[in-house]
Amino acid sequence: MAILDFEKPIAELEEKIAELENFGSDKNIALEPEVKKLKEKLEKMKTEIYANLTPWQRVQIARHPDRPYTLDYIRMMTTDFIELHGDRLFADDLAMIAGFATIDDEKVVIMGHQKGRDVNDNVKRNFGCAHPEGYRKAIRIMKMADKFNLPVVILIDTPGAYPGVGAEERGQAQAIAENLKDMASVRTPIIATVIGEGGSGGALGVGVADKVFMLEHAYYSVISPEGCASILWRNAVKAPEAAEALRINSEHLLKFGIVDEVVDEPLGGAHNDPEVVANALKSAVVRTIKELKNLSEDQLIEHRYQKFRDIGEFTEKSTTE
Repeated sequence: MAILDFEKPIAELEEKIAELENFGSDKNIALEPEVKKLKEKLEKMKTEIYANLTPWQRVQIARHPDRPYTLDYIRMMTTDFIELHGDRLFADDLAMIAGFATIDDEKVVIMGHQKGRDVNDNVKRNFGCAHPEGYRKAIRIMKMADKFNLPVVILIDTPGAYPGVGAEERGQAQAIAENLKDMASVRTPIIATVIGEGGSGGALGVGVADKVFMLEHAYYSVISPEGCASILWRNAVKAPEAAEALRINSEHLLKFGIVDEVVDEPLGGAHNDPEVVANALKSAVVRTIKELKNLSEDQLIEHRYQKFRDIGEFTEKSTTE
C-alpha cells in the first residue's frame, strides 16, 4: 500500500512491531508486553495524526492510489450492473462509466468518473478526466433514467474535465454547460457523491443533484490547489496554502451548504476499509432515494433549482458612522 509523507512515522512503527513479532516467534521469546506497548503507541499516533490533518493532507488522501474508485463502489454497492456505452455522436469515453444496476431493492442508473490503477489503465481512462463524449454519454443515460423513472446515482472523482485540444474542438465547455441545464430538468431523483477528487467543471458537469454527498476525506473545488497556487503565487509549491484558503474539505462544504451530508471514512481513509465506506454510502443513498420519491416531479425540480440558487447566498449589513 502506498505511504503518504505524513504517514511515514506510522509505517515505521508498524515495521518495528512486525520485526519484533517475527523476532520473538523465530527465537521463541515472549515479547508480548513490549509488542502491546508499541501497538498502543501506534493507535495513539494514528489517532493524533488523522485527527489533525491539514487541508492539503486531506487532498493527498483523496488522491491516494489505493482509494476505491467508481467501479469498486459499483461492485460493492450494487447487483446486476449493466454498463452502457457511447454518446451516439463520437465515441465511448472510458473515463465516464454509466449503466443500470440495483441497490438493495432499488433499480437505479449509476454513473461516475473512473480512474486507472496502473499506467496503461490510467491512459485508457484518461486519469479520470472525461472528454465531451463522456458528459454527453452521462446526460444521454440520465434522460433514459428520466424516461423509465429510475433514480440516478452519480459518483464524482476527477481532477477536472480533460482540457486537451481535441476535447475543446469537440465542445467540452458546451457539453458541460448543456449537462448543467439538462440535469436541472431531469424529473427523477438525482444523488451525487464526491468520492475522491471533485475538480472544477469536470465534477460539476455531473453534479447538479437533489442531494450532494461527500466522503469525509474527499475534496470539492472550483480549481485544484496546485492550479490556484500557480495563479495566485506563480508557484505550485504553494498548494498547501491554497488548499487551506480554498476551504475545499467536507466540513467546510457542509457548513457552506455546498454538500448536504458527509459520509464518514475509517481512520486513515476509505482505502483502509472500502467495504465499510461502501455500506455507509449505500445506506445513505437508499434512504435518500426513498425520501425523494415522496416528492412530486414538480417539487423535485423546484427543490433542485432552489438548492443551487441558494448556494453563495449572502446578506449585506449597513454600518453607521
